[in-house]
Amino acid sequence: MPHSWGKKARTRDLFSKGFRCHGRPSLSTYLAVFKIGDYVDVVTDPSVQKGQPSKVFQGKTGTVWNVTPRAVGVLVNKRVRGRIVRKKISVRTEHVRKSRCQQDFKERVRHNELVKRTGVGKKIKRQPVGPREGQLLKLRKKPIPLGAKKFVFSEVYNF
Repeated sequence: MPHSWGKKARTRDLFSKGFRCHGRPSLSTYLAVFKIGDYVDVVTDPSVQKGQPSKVFQGKTGTVWNVTPRAVGVLVNKRVRGRIVRKKISVRTEHVRKSRCQQDFKERVRHNELVKRTGVGKKIKRQPVGPREGQLLKLRKKPIPLGAKKFVFSEVYNF
C-alpha cells in the first residue's frame, strides 16, 4: 500500500491501455458531436494527458452541460462521505464517449409509439423476472432421509 496521495496515485492499471492498443486516438474520437443534454461516459484515454479528468470520475456516466471547441462540461455524481454531490467537470473530448445507457429505453418508447399509431402489435412493458418453473424428479430408488440423529446416552457409553 503506497503512502502517496497524488492525483494519479495507484492508477497503474486504471490508466493503462490494453495489449496492442497503444498509440494516439483515432480521428473518430475527435469528430464525435456532443450536444447539451447528451449522456456521456467518462473514460480516460491515457495517451492524452491534456484535459484528463480525475481518477474518481473514471467510468462514470453524466450529462453534458457545456460544449467548447475541444472539451465538454459534464455533470457527474460523486460520493462525498454520506451524500452524493453533482460535480461539474470540464473534460476534453478524447476522454468522453457517448453513453448507451438509454438505448433500450429509447427503443422501447419507439416501439410503443409505433403500436399506438398503427394499433398493431403489443406494448412492451418490462416485467420483473418471476420464480423459475417447478420440476418433477423421477426416482429409481427410495430416498434416504438425511438429518441429525437423536442422541442416546446409553448407546454412546454402553451403559
